[in-house]
Amino acid sequence: MITVKTTYLGELRSVSRHVYSGTEILTDAPIDNRGKGQAFSPTDLLATSLGTCMLTTMAIGAQTHGYNIDGTKMEIIKVMASDPRRVAEVNVTFFFPPNNYTDKEKKIMERIAHTCPVGISLHQDVKQVVTFNY
Repeated sequence: MITVKTTYLGELRSVSRHVYSGTEILTDAPIDNRGKGQAFSPTDLLATSLGTCMLTTMAIGAQTHGYNIDGTKMEIIKVMASDPRRVAEVNVTFFFPPNNYTDKEKKIMERIAHTCPVGISLHQDVKQVVTFNY
């Protein structure tokens, strides 16, 4: 079954539609690569996918173990390299709400974050730096 359908709109912009939900995402080439930078770039989406995969799988783990991480915030920094142009590093910083997480709960979340499907799918050369603020 098709997951996503994409149409190139011209001027280095595409629109992708999630087939199941109908949700759409615009992508633009970044300003430093001939684009307008008016939407997520494909490499922004890669970095976002890593962070949101970590967050989603941590939330699943929290539900499974009887606690929640509602209100958790995240910041992502994508670091590009050149020759060839690629994502070299993704820094993901989590800010958890005050919830008195136990050491066991923190260990569960950190293990899950470091083994999320997107993270383990990325090439080993993409450095993943993850910071947890409880």
